[in-house]
Amino acid sequence: MSDDTPDNGPDTAPDPQKLTDGLVRLLTVERTGDDAFAGRQQKDGFGRVFGGQVIAQALQAAQATVEDGKHAHSLHAYFLRGGEEGVGIDYATARDFEGRSFANRRAVASQNGKPILNLTASFQRPEDGMAHQDSVMPDVPPPEELKSDMEMRRHFADKANLPEATRKIMLRPRPIEMRTTDKLHWMNSEPKEPRAHSWFKTSGILPAIEDNPAIHRAIIAYASDYTLLGTSALPHGLSWMRGELVGASLDHALWFHREARADEWLLYATDAPWSGSGRGFNRGRIYNRAGELVASVAQEGMMRRRKGKS
Repeated sequence: MSDDTPDNGPDTAPDPQKLTDGLVRLLTVERTGDDAFAGRQQKDGFGRVFGGQVIAQALQAAQATVEDGKHAHSLHAYFLRGGEEGVGIDYATARDFEGRSFANRRAVASQNGKPILNLTASFQRPEDGMAHQDSVMPDVPPPEELKSDMEMRRHFADKANLPEATRKIMLRPRPIEMRTTDKLHWMNSEPKEPRAHSWFKTSGILPAIEDNPAIHRAIIAYASDYTLLGTSALPHGLSWMRGELVGASLDHALWFHREARADEWLLYATDAPWSGSGRGFNRGRIYNRAGELVASVAQEGMMRRRKGKS
């Protein structure tokens, strides 16, 4: 399947709306059979497929098989193999359960006939119910007072004198704009507490949530894979970007608590209560500007010190 995401080099000022439109196209899967779909490829991709892309495309495939009126409220995914950019991804879905209030779908992502991700998602018809929130939004500076993630990446890349291949990966234009209140793993070599706070949203405008709620959930799922695994590296003062670690996501779970626009600022608060045995466990909470809890995330990843690195 061809890809029509925008082509911007690392030193080219990207058009925010074109980046966002490209992300929407990237995450819009094409039906190839009754319950089979094909995912678009990242244009001029190199290296390994971003895990958030596969999660979001698998969710989109699952959402496409659910009747109108039921919305995804949770997903659980296992990464089996690293996906290769430039190779098509096929999604086979199964309708495991269809009830009056809930439905369950299973999606398997494959490349060249080999599964790279298994995902199950649960859907619910909206209803009123008892409600509470025992999760206070962290008191952090608003996004308007923070530098953009790309500005910080450019400063780091210039200061660190990175190899051209690493620089290209780090500075590839992103459709998700991020602004962090903390030093992430690649910004800092000193051990610090395993907590981070980043604002995120699409760089451009998305369709109204009433017109396409599925794309907003898919993009939140896509963005939920940013910064998460790196949180468990913070207590060790090590980074993948500096070549000190080898890592990969093992599983990813996400619960949608309420509807939210992915093109409006959301705060992603992450923490890592444990690491050991070559793994790191990470949690995330996503809030809107009103302090309402939008989603909760959990992920475990493989995290090993690269041999030969101090």
